[in-house]
Amino acid sequence: MGKQFAEIDDATRAFIEQQKVFFVGTAGPEGRVNVSPKGLDTFRVLGPNRVAWLNLTGSGNETAAHLLEQNRITIMFCAFEGKPNILRLYGTAAVHHPRDAEWNALLPLFPDLAGARQVFVVDVDLVTSSCGMAVPFMAYESAREDLTQSWERKGPEAVETYWAQRNTQSLDGKPTGI
Repeated sequence: MGKQFAEIDDATRAFIEQQKVFFVGTAGPEGRVNVSPKGLDTFRVLGPNRVAWLNLTGSGNETAAHLLEQNRITIMFCAFEGKPNILRLYGTAAVHHPRDAEWNALLPLFPDLAGARQVFVVDVDLVTSSCGMAVPFMAYESAREDLTQSWERKGPEAVETYWAQRNTQSLDGKPTGI
């Protein structure tokens, strides 16, 4: 049976910090629902009701577009090792771009990763856990660094060009804020 909590406690924080992957779910009022896998060292618990993650440049920018239209988000973690557990964080999010004043305060929370595109800060209003007994065991081998290595080789100008060409609109043609 699932449990509900009003905030992220120490045990929940420890679970989050052990995970190598998390999933972000968003949707606008119409159009496609998006679920995005995230990895690397890009997630931080800022407090009992606040988290942040560094979003890297990728093929789409659905999360940002959805949040401009409908400010709701779910973040999910699954235990692929150890005790079964699925954890979800529900809330609302703010998107911070390199041009925003908050960017300079948030960016030092994360490692220097090429292709950093946005920092999402989520105000968490509900934390839930469920059993996860059907989630398979999977062994972690290493982080995939292909994305950041690619942007390191190409350089900052190529990142900004890519944003302009590929990240300004969602799949549904909605603006992303870039």
